[in-house]
Amino acid sequence: MVHAQGGVKFQNWAKTYGCSPEMYFQPSTVEELKEILDLARQRSKKVKVVGGGHSPSDIACTDDFMIQMGRMNKILKINKEKKQVTVEAGILLSDLNVELNKHGLALPILGAVSEVAAAGVIGTGTHNTGIRHGIFATQVASLTLLTASGEILECSESMNPELLQAARVHLGCLGIILTITFQCVTEFYLQETTFPSTLKEVLDNLDSHLKKSEYFRFLWFPHSENVSVIYQDHTNKPPSSSASWFWDYAIGYYLLELLLWISTFLPCLLPWINRFFFWLLFTSKVENVNLSYKIFNYECRFKQHVQDWAIPIEKTKEALLELKGLLESNPKVVAHYPVEVRFTRGDDILLSPCFQRDSCYMNIIMYRPYGKDVPRLDYWLAYEGIMKKSGGRPHWAKAHTSTRRDFEKMYPEFPKFCSIREKLDPRGMFLNAYLEKVFY
Repeated sequence: MVHAQGGVKFQNWAKTYGCSPEMYFQPSTVEELKEILDLARQRSKKVKVVGGGHSPSDIACTDDFMIQMGRMNKILKINKEKKQVTVEAGILLSDLNVELNKHGLALPILGAVSEVAAAGVIGTGTHNTGIRHGIFATQVASLTLLTASGEILECSESMNPELLQAARVHLGCLGIILTITFQCVTEFYLQETTFPSTLKEVLDNLDSHLKKSEYFRFLWFPHSENVSVIYQDHTNKPPSSSASWFWDYAIGYYLLELLLWISTFLPCLLPWINRFFFWLLFTSKVENVNLSYKIFNYECRFKQHVQDWAIPIEKTKEALLELKGLLESNPKVVAHYPVEVRFTRGDDILLSPCFQRDSCYMNIIMYRPYGKDVPRLDYWLAYEGIMKKSGGRPHWAKAHTSTRRDFEKMYPEFPKFCSIREKLDPRGMFLNAYLEKVFY
């Protein structure tokens, strides 16, 4: 019988949400997973599967049964001819990146963080940037799913293709992902070039920036015109880095945290802090070269609250200027830097925020210096209003106030996903408070 723990307290990485599951399981085989589902059925309990716990929302929380997939983390097969890798769902991308590199392979796109489990990364619609690239889940060639009834379904372009279209962004509500096959590419190096610009220049020349760099994004510093442009592109140059502990940590972390904490007592300092740090850290051109995953990944040093919505790419300029105008006309509404702006190709995954449209993701952030919460409600609601008006869809892993009524308008195939979910899990075994707001 699989071993269960009681009294475990779960918290997400940002420490913004937590829960106390009645039973906490760490299975290492499919048989053990089936036993847990049998027990849940007998006791009419809900089941929540978690990976790295990085989602800055309550999507991973439950008071019933929690299954942590960390022991189901093996690489099952590497097909060098097809450049595909099959893994167990609990593997962390940080481990997968290293193993792929040993075989001369890499994932063509990664999010900012790799301390996350494969099934969770695809399930919440994780993305990065690059208009030629889709969200992370578009790299899934096939997967296997354990349903609420204990059946194992294989999903690929040739077997259960409709289910694959739903399960690539599964929200943890269709069953338990067991294995995933990712489409990889030959390993590659990236050169990252960061240089200063202005919001007007970037928005006026957006098409040119998108054509110039394969993985283009930019950071806007609220309460100013300042922008840091980031290009990442394939290169044959040897690895090099301009990182310095003093500037990255002493200044960019410790001093920033202290000043953000002081600003919780004097919010009028925030516009000055944003401009000061741009001047201090972002006014010169910087180049770094490294393996792709080392450039894609960066350290999320601060605990934080974030929102990240995808809007149609043609609405980028209008939405960002509206957000800027809103901050200018409401001096009491303050915003931390940066607003991170990224671009992603459209896809056909039912609940992908990029479903059937090329998209711009606009990520806003409020840090928690020394764990202290900063007033953010006015900024949050104003931003959400602009995103909804622009036809936006929220990132599934991040906090938002949207409900089923909103999702029915946002997603043309929402009813189709709902009918697949109800068929696979008629009793709602895999639902929790977060998902009930999505589906009811």
